[in-house]
Amino acid sequence: MKRIQYYQYGGPELMKLDEFNLRVPGKGEVAVKVHFASVNPIDWKVRSGYLKVMTGKKFPRAMGSDISGIVTAVGPGVTRFNRGDAVFGSVKIQDGGALGEAAVAPETFLAKKPDSISFEEAACLSTPGTTAWNGIVDKAKVIAGQRIFINGCAGAVGEAAVQLALAIGATVAGSCSAGDMQRMSTLGVNPVFDYRTADLAKIGDRFDVVYDTAGTMNTAVAFGLLRPGGVFLDVNPTPVKLIRAIFNRKLKPIVCTARADVLDGIARSADSGKLRLPIGEIVPLTDAIRAITALETGHKVNGKVLVRMD
Repeated sequence: MKRIQYYQYGGPELMKLDEFNLRVPGKGEVAVKVHFASVNPIDWKVRSGYLKVMTGKKFPRAMGSDISGIVTAVGPGVTRFNRGDAVFGSVKIQDGGALGEAAVAPETFLAKKPDSISFEEAACLSTPGTTAWNGIVDKAKVIAGQRIFINGCAGAVGEAAVQLALAIGATVAGSCSAGDMQRMSTLGVNPVFDYRTADLAKIGDRFDVVYDTAGTMNTAVAFGLLRPGGVFLDVNPTPVKLIRAIFNRKLKPIVCTARADVLDGIARSADSGKLRLPIGEIVPLTDAIRAITALETGHKVNGKVLVRMD
């Protein structure tokens, strides 16, 4: 089998499409024949060494985090899945391997794919959906009638957060690029601001939750948008912010944390039609390195980039 690997931390030029042997799934793990993988910024952050405290120094390392496919083997103690189940979800960040023809993942990082969505649609959901859920449901505990502001509402995490908040019964405002404003308005974001021209500090509205899914919002601006008792969800959890959050309950850094109940909730939302993410491009595994490099160096695609395993 083949997958994208690298032999030291660094830039996109280090990626190689190599042959490998899939390990046998261990306790609580399943092996998945991958149909589609989606590309996320975390993939090249891991490869660059940004998280090497977590990922260690053992090489080669495999690229990729989010998958959809079919379970081919289950390890000891697995209760959520059987061979032949269609699933979607993520691999462990310490292992990687989604960008390959097969991968091993903890069963708690996967959910059964609803029959109502395709493998392509399912592959888009895990990291963006989980990050959105961790903020909207886990940390902010959004309820119907609340007012939410989402910075970066047209990105994958932002769009997932918009849909989750609207499904709960909240109202959503947000910011995105001018080219995405009409699409976000149609989705239900009202009002929607052009992040390049709007001065968010002067919009005059106040919110129960501000979620910076783009990782670009100034903390002072975010706090200024909050109602009394509101919270600021920050998807860029620097060490300083993590320490600050201990003493300031308004600040809640978000670390994408996959759990079985979260993935099952995402599956239910997708099955009901309340959660969908647009697909921008699908490439074969043989063209994946080019596509990842383009994204990493600033190429914009309106939707998720998927890698197809033939």
